Amino acid sequence: MTTKNPEYDFKWCPGCGDFGVRRALEFAMAERIQKTGSAMESNVVVAGIGCSGNLVHLLEGPQPFGFHGIHGRSLPIAMGTKMARPDLNVVVVAGDGDFLSIGGEHIGPQAARNLNICAVVMDNGVYGLTKGQSSPTTELGTNTSSTPYGKIEESINPLELYLTLGVSFIASGFSGQPRPLAKLIAQGMDHPGFSIVHVQSPCTTYNDTYEIIKGNSKKGIEPSIWELPEDHDASDKQAAYGVVRSGGLPIGVVYQQEGRPTLDDRQADLREKAPLKSAQELLDAFQL
Repeated sequence: MTTKNPEYDFKWCPGCGDFGVRRALEFAMAERIQKTGSAMESNVVVAGIGCSGNLVHLLEGPQPFGFHGIHGRSLPIAMGTKMARPDLNVVVVAGDGDFLSIGGEHIGPQAARNLNICAVVMDNGVYGLTKGQSSPTTELGTNTSSTPYGKIEESINPLELYLTLGVSFIASGFSGQPRPLAKLIAQGMDHPGFSIVHVQSPCTTYNDTYEIIKGNSKKGIEPSIWELPEDHDASDKQAAYGVVRSGGLPIGVVYQQEGRPTLDDRQADLREKAPLKSAQELLDAFQL
């Protein structure tokens, strides 16, 4: 990795799904730049803590602004960035542990606000950076370093969670398909509102699910990955619920709600209603 970009060192295990996600993010940003005529510096990538944090830097060429936050707090940081500079394209990169465990409390409020950002969530079903402990998406009964006799909590269904909380754009992808994944990320960035692209990104060290996802005919393992049918109506919430409850790994845009005001829109309305005060008037308001 460092031969192409010596300034940054991508320390991922061989075969890690995050390599494909990083490439997909590069493709999506390159497409956006070409389409809008904007500079790479008009993009901001916000990360929490985890293997996903390496995505604040791309492999080669001009770099977006990268912000390493703290564990589980990528969404509040992204909100602050977007409120200060609504003209920037803000992308959150996170893992399933970072985003759905300690960070899970922030999903609902940002969905209610319809914060105009795109979150790319890499789901490997474990805490990969800290040696494979169980995460919210680890399957019930799985033996990990933190659950040596089997996990006792049931795993959550992230796509159903996002849908229930009111996220206005939900897509599902696979790290082994960087080109199709790039299109989903590009759609998420273009969507006016809170977008989440949830990606199955296997951890080859602690939870290698490639065979489960892609299948193995020699072992009689059917692939769990499947394409959403062309006639799937992403604007139909009940149809979306049917998709997320069907099992396996659907690929495509699960749900998209259009025409809903974003946080930026609502802020603009408030600015028109709120009286503009000078700095002196604000200071005088604190005097007895």
